[in-house]
Amino acid sequence: MGGVVRRGRGHVNGGSAEDPHGSQPVLREGVPLDEAGRAIVLLHGRGASAEDILSLGRALCAGSSDAALLAPQAAGHTWYPESFMAPVRRNEPWLTSALDLLGGTLDDVREAGVPRERTIVAGFSQGACLASEYVARHPARYGALLAFTGGLIGPPLTDFPHEGDLEETPAYLSAGDTDPHIPWRRVEATREVLERMRGRVTMRRWPGRPHTILPEEIEEARAILGRS
Repeated sequence: MGGVVRRGRGHVNGGSAEDPHGSQPVLREGVPLDEAGRAIVLLHGRGASAEDILSLGRALCAGSSDAALLAPQAAGHTWYPESFMAPVRRNEPWLTSALDLLGGTLDDVREAGVPRERTIVAGFSQGACLASEYVARHPARYGALLAFTGGLIGPPLTDFPHEGDLEETPAYLSAGDTDPHIPWRRVEATREVLERMRGRVTMRRWPGRPHTILPEEIEEARAILGRS
């Protein structure tokens, strides 16, 4: 079962200048939220789409009949215009708008009766950065954080100020060792922050892996979801 839900405060054609993602749709597949045992919120990468990232959700819950999949769509197919390692101010107001859209989607999930500890936040590339940043800014016990090729947002040598308790939320951080967009050191820094916040982190470094998601990564993530 699928569908599209529109959220936000902006205009239908891309939102407002202050809230560019404000009216963007959230695609839904799988079990209706009010019947779901768990939810997976999926965030696509730069230049991709909600339709694209739903395929990751299908792979993650293959064989499961209780999952609702939700995939917000970024305005213009990008969550923020510059690198995730640019000064944060240069990615505003897009970054704040993207975090608000993700937060609103998670609120919808909770209001429908799926608790936060049964809600997985997953993303690839730019979407993985957004997922990591949201969870670090809004610590709680999530079902899991799955960050395929991403990390916390901020310029090099950022002293990340995130505080709070992730209550042993499982987190999977995975990337290639020489990825052209996500430096491995930022994946390591993200692990350090999440572990400081009491996240239960699994980190995987894939030698020579291109900017994609390997079947082996999906299998490892599925195993983590099975234990969460």
